Amino acid sequence: MEYILNIETATKNCSVAIAKDGQVLICKEIAEEGYSHAERLHVFIEESLQAVGITYNDLAAVAISQGPGSYTGLRIGVSAAKGLCYALSIPLIAVDTLASLAAQANVNDGIVIPMIDARRMEVYSAIFSHDGSLQRKVEAEVITEDSFNVISEKIYFVGDCNEKCKTVLTKENFTFLDTVKYPSAREMAKLSQVKFENNDTVDVAYFEPFYLKDFMITAPKKQ
Repeated sequence: MEYILNIETATKNCSVAIAKDGQVLICKEIAEEGYSHAERLHVFIEESLQAVGITYNDLAAVAISQGPGSYTGLRIGVSAAKGLCYALSIPLIAVDTLASLAAQANVNDGIVIPMIDARRMEVYSAIFSHDGSLQRKVEAEVITEDSFNVISEKIYFVGDCNEKCKTVLTKENFTFLDTVKYPSAREMAKLSQVKFENNDTVDVAYFEPFYLKDFMITAPKKQ
């Protein structure tokens, strides 16, 4: 019987889930424009533990969404996860953000392409079969009307890029699942359980989020 704390902060969604043997017992999350992760994350963790009736010492591992995604969001989540793992002497598990996002599609055919907004027409994307197996690794790409045209199977798009991508991705085999917008800790549970059982963990001291692109500092707008 293992309890795993799953933390997802790669996008606007601040999400926490506690799972027992891969089954989600509770999930607390909120998606806000202002990125309230710093204020919400530890509160959600505390509330989730209390709701399940366990303490930090009952946790067997902490799973963190590794990216790609928001630089600040990822740093907040990874810092919290590392701190807990170090203090409790438990393993840290890294889960691919786009894999957990794709898992929300819950389809029985075709291809699933999860996408996370990277500004303008650029996205972070990967390609999965409907059963969750990876078909193409994560890339940063600019979406054009020719994107994914070589794929003849039905494609399901999920993520926070659907609205902007609908204007250029118009082929008949393209379907947008608009109800799936952000990755969630809920879908991390099964993925993190498999990694836990296979001892697929990362080094707490040296693990870094998968940013995919370098962090860019922009000058503030003139008043």
